[in-house]
Amino acid sequence: MTIAVLFARTDSVYKTFPDCDVWDVERDARKWQGGCRVIAHPPCRTWGKMRHFSHASAEDHAMAPWAVTQVQTYGGVLEHPADSQLWPTAGLFPPGTRCDAFSGWTLQIFQWWFGHRAQKNTRLYIVGCPPKDLPPLPYRLGTATHIISSLSTRKGPHRPEVTKAEREQTPLKLAQWLVEVAHRCRPP
Repeated sequence: MTIAVLFARTDSVYKTFPDCDVWDVERDARKWQGGCRVIAHPPCRTWGKMRHFSHASAEDHAMAPWAVTQVQTYGGVLEHPADSQLWPTAGLFPPGTRCDAFSGWTLQIFQWWFGHRAQKNTRLYIVGCPPKDLPPLPYRLGTATHIISSLSTRKGPHRPEVTKAEREQTPLKLAQWLVEVAHRCRPP
């Protein structure tokens, strides 16, 4: 079964997976015709903590709500920063609360569990796979070796910042886990 990966980077690890139909900037995810489960990584620059620095267009801003609709229609997972304003704007419930009318719910993870060098606090909106059916999460204790942004106020010893590419890339283990989740999803 094919999984559509929407808004992937051009160098996305998903392109190495035989069961993924990857839509990067060259293919333009908004041209995807639907028909299968989805993993969506819409741009977050107009939704995240640093959104007031973004010069992205309204068209770019509209990609995330469009991605929510695709996940609600076909089942799957949407990934966005934990502090994204997409959740309240799209009427998505916070982590640990309840399911919506599409059987969608929110899980909060740290990408560090999956091999990212920074903690990278992330929310997943999942439609069609109840919590009890998720693959095991690879919890990891300790402190990440890197940080996402040097602009944040931090206490304790200095840690290096990850590269811009690393901020956007999906770690291999997380991509594998998200594909497994998408395979377990049933359309609403």
